[in-house]
Amino acid sequence: MFKRIKEDIHSVFDRDPAARNSFEVLTTYPGVHAILWYRLSHWLWGKGLKWFARFISGLARWFTGIEIHPAAKIGHRFFIDHGMGVVIGETAEIGDDCTLYHGVTLGGTSWNEGKRHPTLGDRVVVGAGAKVLGPIEIGDDARIGSNAVVIKSVPNNRTVVGIPGRIVETNLTEQEKRRQKMAQKIGFDAYGVGQNVEDPVEKAIYSLLDHVQSQDEQLEKLNEQIKKLGGADTHMDLPSLEDAVLEPDDPEQRAHFKAE
Repeated sequence: MFKRIKEDIHSVFDRDPAARNSFEVLTTYPGVHAILWYRLSHWLWGKGLKWFARFISGLARWFTGIEIHPAAKIGHRFFIDHGMGVVIGETAEIGDDCTLYHGVTLGGTSWNEGKRHPTLGDRVVVGAGAKVLGPIEIGDDARIGSNAVVIKSVPNNRTVVGIPGRIVETNLTEQEKRRQKMAQKIGFDAYGVGQNVEDPVEKAIYSLLDHVQSQDEQLEKLNEQIKKLGGADTHMDLPSLEDAVLEPDDPEQRAHFKAE
């Protein structure tokens, strides 16, 4: 237990550039305080002192704003940054070198006994406000973006954003790929998601627009050929996208709508 506590403290320096020395980390980091209380309560839980373990975890929640059930299983070098509002359920399992930001919930979706909380692999980063719910598995090196709601399992090395959570592609430069290969704390993007991801919804919209544009060009060419053959001009002026925007029926709402 003491070895893990030492690892937890030293892991802060790898993932928080604001950390200056061990004394500061021990005395001012609520995430570190929470994991210290958890290590003790988890040990007590394993010894069968379950009420005492729950009492300790309750004190930790009161002092840190972080709730970790003593029965949860947490690996080495676990780090909670900022920490307020983090909830980790009874059957949750967390691998090594994982990072959680404030407002994260590893919760359940059922009142049934048994496994009902998520399992996180190694080196998982969960962004601020994210909710990972149910007995799902989050693969190694996965990242959960801020405020995402994840209710399905996530493969290794993938990034999830949105409500409900959806997997997005990341476009790493060659330099970033070299860094990823050289360092095990790859892509530690603040709050679990970087700026170089491709949103599948955005990609789908742009694909539809490209498809419509291509069809419009083909119809114009077809119309030109019909005219050359002596046929009637079938050209029509289509409404612009601005004309297609629906306005509210209420006059006051319409005025507010146009003002925006």
